[in-house]
Amino acid sequence: MKTRIYTHPYVLAGLLPLLFFLIFYFYPLAGIFLRSFVPDFPQNLHIDLSFLNQITGSQRLHHIIWFTFWQAAVSTGLTLLFAFPCAFVMSHYQFKGKQFLILCASIPFVLPAVVVAAALDASFGKNGWLGMLNIRHPLGLIFMAHVFYNFSVMLRILTSFWTGLRGKSQEAAAMLGAGPFQTFIYITLPLLMPAIWAACFLVFIFCFSSFGIILILGGPAYSTIEAEIYRQAAYMFNLPVASFLSLLQIGFTLLLMGCYTAFSRKAVRFAPTTCHTHFKQPKRFREKAAVTGSNIFIILLCLFPLAALAGKSLVHEGQLSLIYYRAIFENPANSIFHVPPFTAIQFSFIFAGAALVIAVVTGLCAALCLNHLDRIKAKGPAAFFDPLFMLPLSTSAVTLGFGIIITLDRPPLNLRTSALLVPLVHALVGFPFVLRSVLPALKSIPNDIREAAATLGASPGTTLRSIDLPLISGALTAGAVFAFTISMGEFGATIFTAGPRTPTIPIAIYRFLGQPGAMNYGQAMAISTLLMIITAVGFILIEKTNLKGAQQF
Repeated sequence: MKTRIYTHPYVLAGLLPLLFFLIFYFYPLAGIFLRSFVPDFPQNLHIDLSFLNQITGSQRLHHIIWFTFWQAAVSTGLTLLFAFPCAFVMSHYQFKGKQFLILCASIPFVLPAVVVAAALDASFGKNGWLGMLNIRHPLGLIFMAHVFYNFSVMLRILTSFWTGLRGKSQEAAAMLGAGPFQTFIYITLPLLMPAIWAACFLVFIFCFSSFGIILILGGPAYSTIEAEIYRQAAYMFNLPVASFLSLLQIGFTLLLMGCYTAFSRKAVRFAPTTCHTHFKQPKRFREKAAVTGSNIFIILLCLFPLAALAGKSLVHEGQLSLIYYRAIFENPANSIFHVPPFTAIQFSFIFAGAALVIAVVTGLCAALCLNHLDRIKAKGPAAFFDPLFMLPLSTSAVTLGFGIIITLDRPPLNLRTSALLVPLVHALVGFPFVLRSVLPALKSIPNDIREAAATLGASPGTTLRSIDLPLISGALTAGAVFAFTISMGEFGATIFTAGPRTPTIPIAIYRFLGQPGAMNYGQAMAISTLLMIITAVGFILIEKTNLKGAQQF
């Protein structure tokens, strides 16, 4: 009977994403491990640890490791400091424009890191709109970029749990004579702490593995582990050190992800469930002041840099002009590119389309498999494969790209020069988002419907076409949009895997920002604006689906 259960077409469909992971995730990570300790594999199995002398004896690498943790901790603390009062307002009060502000606060997180860096440079850089504020120190810009980028993560998590906490426990405390401050200190805050820790660990992970922001705004003087992996591999050709740093990055990230999931489960377990939450209308002066201050802060933090970015792309020598957008379609003789900048846009759409197809097919197969295992009460395999398929979320994109480029370089998997390499990597990064969009929708379909179809003689394929796919079409669309927008903005892995003649939009932005001249800078702003619009529209489409799977992000 067990054999028949595990040969069900839905379970067998899970073999496709598993094979996909074995080739493009586990094999590259194993390659990093071997390059670290067995550099001459497979010709020589001798373990070589001589490279450790370079790490233990390098004060620079010690500083980089320390700085990676320090900047992530400071960035997380600043994000919590700014998001906490805004979460209080969003979880307690109802006011006009609330949903619009939540949407505005969410857009920065889905933007590519290179766009975030360009937006901060357009706002506070040397030639930025607010350059007179003199916020030009790389460290200050890094902190601002991390707060800008992760504010929505902290805000959404805290607002969601804080809203759920507002219920009978607070009312009981008030009836017993507790004031608002006592209720907050002794009831609300202890119940909210697991959510706070979960949000902090998640933001810490994003800041810890930050790459594009550090690379563009920080430079060599403010390098992190992630940026140093790229430097050691791409410029120093020191693969053993780069591989060891990648292993270090993976180990720390997995540990941090474990802390996040532990606190997340604890937060869900202790959060009271409420059927309906009544939001108050701000009536007192202090309530109106809190709402107004929160609104102004969100607009300045989340919208002003994006507006400054768009404005910089439209101003040439003090006048409105489309010269930077027109230059995107040109290829002058002195261009810094081997291909016209517009070609990068074309390649981005081609790669994103291919990544969308791969991520949707593999993500759907994984969701069908996990849902069927859950339905037949196969808790062991489901509990194993579910977190396994989410591993790309906790793995550095730079590490992933580096692992792929050093392992898939010889037959029968010699893909280093293949055009398929970029969409395959992008699909791997977008796969978890497709899975997490589709799986909740599949689980919401009553089993009675499938059982009735089976009783009437419907095969699993017919059930999939006639029942499952029509009912999960919205979630599948949301997952597809996720995969597309993530591919459009992916930078960390792409910088390793994209060829010199097949750049993507983020690579083009990075190259433009690294070259002197007003025209190069203007084109960087123009392409960043286009990418910002594409990702923002994609996120708005996901929000409009109003699906449980989409809302999980």
